[in-house]
Amino acid sequence: MTRKRFEALVERALADIPKFLRDEMKNVALVVEDEPSDELLKDMGIEPPDTLYGLYQGTPLAEREWAYGNTLPDSITIFQQPIVEDCEDDEDIVDCIAETVVHEFAHHFGWDEDHMDEVEALWRAESDTQDQ
Repeated sequence: MTRKRFEALVERALADIPKFLRDEMKNVALVVEDEPSDELLKDMGIEPPDTLYGLYQGTPLAEREWAYGNTLPDSITIFQQPIVEDCEDDEDIVDCIAETVVHEFAHHFGWDEDHMDEVEALWRAESDTQDQ
């Protein structure tokens, strides 16, 4: 899959994310890369066949102190190859990207896995309601 086509699917995925979350996605750069480096996977303790779909890099809002500033925006990196390889079709890719972005963005808020599960459940419930 070309980068241009994948980025078009990223745009579709972002449109699927609930407005209440999109409205909060400020000052966070979204980057697409081919795949996570072997060094990154090793540093994160991820061994094949496992991989990484996305990565949040930055300082979570809950950890910022009063003197925080003069820094580059936080970023979310989406890794194209693992997503394309693990998904069956474009719709599956769009869903995977959206879920990955929501999950990584939750790290921006400093949310733990339980809170992320709650947000993902709300998102799925909202998506199901819109589909009907």
